[in-house]
Amino acid sequence: MNGFLDSFGGLALALLGSGLAVGLSCVGSAKGTGIAGEAGTGLLCEDPSKSGKVMVLQLLPGTQGLYGMVVWFFALIQLGFMSGAESVNITVQTGLQYFSACMPMALGGLLSAIAQGRVAAGSINILAKKPDDWSKGLILCGIVEFYAILSLLASMLMLLQL
Repeated sequence: MNGFLDSFGGLALALLGSGLAVGLSCVGSAKGTGIAGEAGTGLLCEDPSKSGKVMVLQLLPGTQGLYGMVVWFFALIQLGFMSGAESVNITVQTGLQYFSACMPMALGGLLSAIAQGRVAAGSINILAKKPDDWSKGLILCGIVEFYAILSLLASMLMLLQL
């Protein structure tokens, strides 16, 4: 009976970690794209010709949700869910390792997407006032994206060690 609980607890921890990686990253992306979208609607009311550039800026905070999905999918592959195995048995210790490996993406994805949404909203203000300088705002968004990529890299490297 103890082996069953150990196995179930380990799997629960691993699935919780991978679920948080995708879930929190998607929550951050939804919030970030929402912030940028709110800023974009004000500009588009005044100048609809800037819709392409506004959409690019709004799209950027959405990438963290994709990164979280990559970590989630990779964790499921590592756990053996994609191999057609009938059951997955891992210890609580291994489950905790999976959980820990997914946390950089979960927290990094959540926080960087929200921060990037705020930067994208400011970049939309640049686009409104100085349309020729909108690429400067794009670079500012890219700086925040770098930390989401670091979170993805940290999670992936840790998952590869399991």
